[in-house]
Amino acid sequence: TRLQVEHPVTELVIGKDLVAEQVRIAEGAPLGYGQRDLAQRGHAIEARLYAEDPHTQLPQTGRVARLRFPEGPGVRVDSGLVEGGEVTPYYDPMLAKVCAFAETRDAATARLARALRELVLLGVTTNVPLLLHVLEHPAFAAGDTTTAFLEEHPVPVGAVDDLALIAAALAGAPVQAAVGDARQDPWSPFTRLGSFRP
Repeated sequence: TRLQVEHPVTELVIGKDLVAEQVRIAEGAPLGYGQRDLAQRGHAIEARLYAEDPHTQLPQTGRVARLRFPEGPGVRVDSGLVEGGEVTPYYDPMLAKVCAFAETRDAATARLARALRELVLLGVTTNVPLLLHVLEHPAFAAGDTTTAFLEEHPVPVGAVDDLALIAAALAGAPVQAAVGDARQDPWSPFTRLGSFRP
């Protein structure tokens, strides 16, 4: 058997570890529970974080210069990505699965959007602006989604705010001792914006 990539959503709403069960079954053990033992509670939603341009959906490559995944109650991240790692064209561009769980669909959606806003991933272009555009769109909130969603509601150009990226980088970066040192750092706001001071 195999699991779908969305299995964390199922795990979050039923409270079972499907991967552990799959391993048990592969070892010849019986399934550890029956259908009547399962009850769904709350809502879960998953976003696939991809190394791709949010406007063209074309794969992107690069070295991960800064990485900090979101944390907190009801937030789950499945990933093998590490800071300093290289994203190459030789594999699928999915970098992580970011999931959120809450008692209602609206709360789970808001929690996922917050988690994606807290994500710091610099050095590789990702689809975070696309994901936020969808999650925060009124049509998505209303459940009015079809396969034509992105054609009907394209991601606005300029959805990535350079200052927001810099603020996110600073939030996870050590404080520079002097402006002179900061000018050597390509991710420093002094390098990127000249006289700008956070």
